[in-house]
Amino acid sequence: MDSDQHLSVVGVSQDSAPPRSSRDRATTKQKGLALPLPWPLWPAEARLLLAMVGLWSLVGLLVLTSASWWVAEREMGDAAYYLKRQLIWMVASWGLLWLGIRTSIRRWLQLAPPLLLLGTLLVGATLVMGSTVNGASRWLVLGPIQLQPSELIKPFVVLQGAALFAQWKRSGLDQKLLWLGAFGVLILLILKQPNLSTAALTGILLWLMALASGIALPLLLGTATAGGFVGVASILSNNYQRLRVVSFLDPWRDAQGDGYQLVQSLMAIGSGGLLGEGFGLSTQKLQYLPIQSTDFIFAVFAEEFGFMGSVALLLFLLLFGFVGLRVAMSCRSNQQRLVAIGCTTLLVGQSILNIAVASGAMPTTGLPLPLISYGGNSLMASLLVAGLLMRCSLESSGLTGGRRRSSRTRGAGDKLHP
Repeated sequence: MDSDQHLSVVGVSQDSAPPRSSRDRATTKQKGLALPLPWPLWPAEARLLLAMVGLWSLVGLLVLTSASWWVAEREMGDAAYYLKRQLIWMVASWGLLWLGIRTSIRRWLQLAPPLLLLGTLLVGATLVMGSTVNGASRWLVLGPIQLQPSELIKPFVVLQGAALFAQWKRSGLDQKLLWLGAFGVLILLILKQPNLSTAALTGILLWLMALASGIALPLLLGTATAGGFVGVASILSNNYQRLRVVSFLDPWRDAQGDGYQLVQSLMAIGSGGLLGEGFGLSTQKLQYLPIQSTDFIFAVFAEEFGFMGSVALLLFLLLFGFVGLRVAMSCRSNQQRLVAIGCTTLLVGQSILNIAVASGAMPTTGLPLPLISYGGNSLMASLLVAGLLMRCSLESSGLTGGRRRSSRTRGAGDKLHP
């Protein structure tokens, strides 16, 4: 009779017995650490994602420092003004990333519906009491804190989209119409701010998640067509959006007017050459390139690190997307798989859209570059999304996220497998 069987015979709980294996010892050690799973048991994808997000955050702080110091010194009297604020938001955002890792996907999916509805209400509140910046009402000012609900709601769009599309065939018509209507209202409210770029990103994100879930192609094509018509209607009804599209087609026609942002961005990228001017040596950021610490921060990066640095950034995003898809393929449920796909699509897709805008491949929009552009709302949303992706990887190992077996069940299993 082995020790486990002897303990069960004399009536001693197996939870009080010494660990039976290295895995049990690691699990016991885990209780003294704040890890959802002992580090040696983390899947390779989760470890790589954590390292990549750490590197992404560090590079983002360095690029932001270079892009913002001159404006901060001139406007705020402190060259490190934006860096200090970003560091505060970075600490809070890494706390959200850790919360994303520590909390099970099942629990996040339970929290998603009320938080999505709350976020939608806050987006609607920006139309009534929001602060207007550059012609768009996207901010709620709460004392010293500025909230941008359209950014903060993104993780919960991913979660609720995964919950809806993973059970699409088993859901009733009322549930489908309820959440499709909620997503439609959210997108229309974001368009009303107006914020075409975030509305388009939200629609594309949900569409790609629906495609990954296996929804019938005719329905997807019909939805894409309707979304295209809504986008065109928004452009035609908002003069500044129409001017951005026209200036995108030929920015040099009005290089000192509507095409100014894009022209200066292209000049910054072109000035970088093959290897760049060097860290901190961008000249376009000094007097010419507008909003260089947010929407056009990639232009500063490209000028300082050149073509090779830009290619390295794109390869980094490609690797991040590859690892994210590997996590999705290893997930044990459709909901987890769609959460992983949505998180990967959001981080990589938004990055690509920002780079496309700065390089003139798309009309000028207001999307930040995740983990690099200045802004606490984008930083918090991006790092929470990264935490959810890592949590999916941890749960794919089968060693966390599930229900604990009772001691009676474990004892029976131990008797069968001594």
